[in-house]
Formats: sequence, C-alpha cells, structure tokens
Amino acid sequence: MEVYKEIEVEVQKQWFKDWFNSPYYHLLYNNRDSKEAASFIDLLLAYLHPTADATMLDVACGRGRHSKYLADKGYTVTGIDLSIQSINIAKKMENEHLSFFQHDMRLPFRVNYFDFVFNFFTSFGYFDTQRENENALRTLKNALKPGGTLVLDYLNSSYVAAHLVTEESKEKENVLFDIQREVTDHKFLKQIDILDQSRKQRACFTESVNAYTREDFEEMFAHQGLEITQIFGDYQFNNYDEQASPRLIIIATKP
Repeated sequence: MEVYKEIEVEVQKQWFKDWFNSPYYHLLYNNRDSKEAASFIDLLLAYLHPTADATMLDVACGRGRHSKYLADKGYTVTGIDLSIQSINIAKKMENEHLSFFQHDMRLPFRVNYFDFVFNFFTSFGYFDTQRENENALRTLKNALKPGGTLVLDYLNSSYVAAHLVTEESKEKENVLFDIQREVTDHKFLKQIDILDQSRKQRACFTESVNAYTREDFEEMFAHQGLEITQIFGDYQFNNYDEQASPRLIIIATKP
C-alpha cells in the first residue's frame, strides 16, 4: 500500500495566503482562457477611452499577465498581489511601463494616484469579515484620483448558485483534484482535495468567496462614495440580468 504524506493547511480566515501561493493553485487554473480575457480587456478599453498617458492599478494581479497586456498597449501599469510567489514571477516582466509590488489590498496603496483601478475575475470578497472587504474596497477607491474610474469584475451570485456544479474531478500532470462546491452562510465554498501521485502527498484547500449581490455592491459603493455608472453582465458587455448573466461587472467613478 502506498503511503501519502498529508499536508496540513489552514483553511479558515486566511485560506487565500496558502492557496494562492500553492503550485497546485496554478496547476488547477492554468487553463483559464487568455483569449477571452484579452477580448474583455480590449472591449473595456474601447468603452473607457483612457488617454495615452493613463495610469492604471491592477489589484490582485496574480502573476501579472493582464497587467502586462495593458502595459504592452503603452499605459503605465502597477500590479499588486498578496502572493509573494506570484509577484516574484510577475517582476520578471517589469519595464518602464510596468511594475509589481507585494501588497495586501486591505491596506492603503498610493492614495489619489491612478486614473483607473481594475479588479478582474472575482478577486474580491475573500475576506472573513465584512469590515475587511469594506477596507479592500476603500483601498480601490482611495487609489483613484478624483474623477478616476474603478472596474470591479465579480461573479453573478444568483446565476452561479443556480448553475452550481456540486462535485467535479480533474486530473492534471498526475495530480488528482476532487472538488466539492456548496453555498452556505451567503458564501460560495469550494473544497479542493488534492492527491499528488508523483510526490506521494495529499493536500486540502478551501476557497471561500462572499455571495455578494448587485444590491450588496450598490450599498458598499455608496458607502465609499463611489458613483456606479454602468453594470454589465458578461465579458461581451451585454446588459446585466440577475438570472441570466454569468458576471457582475461594475464600472464606477470617484467624484
């Protein structure tokens, strides 16, 4: 009988610190559609019409591929992320238009500095308390210059709950992922049990994301003094529909 080493992981309040720094995270999600992301960003830029000298902040930038895509178009882009492993990889792409910093989005970063702040692909709502999530939104708002624009791209909770795949298994590079999903206490929980057959070890991580609704965001944005100007329901910029839209893409300005 083969013996597998168990990896003990803290999966409660600070789950994201371990999971986002894990090589298993990047292995599981390495098939994310780069073409769709590029198409979305192109549509977004066409809608926003940034000036050639616009400054942009990509919050929760991961390994920086979307920051780089923006910088390659000539904009001055800064990416921040909590994961030092991701930032160390992103830093290899730095140039005169592009820089990266390890930073906790709950804490202030360059107040009144950027023309645009982006938070892409459900990189919000991870924190255990509402106060922490409010602090994160305050960081996004405060980083903007007066008159600047925030784009927050989130899942549409109603749609995701209605189409939830409760159990799923995947195998990648001799690693088995057994995934279970549920909605509880207004949070989407995803438990990921991992069997690494090459290294003969097991691990378990739990993702937790708040099931925020449009009304929740409208209240949070109003509390921060952000004015919502548009809400889209998918990456093709169709109108938002609570039951039919997979995404909740909010565009707001700082007065």
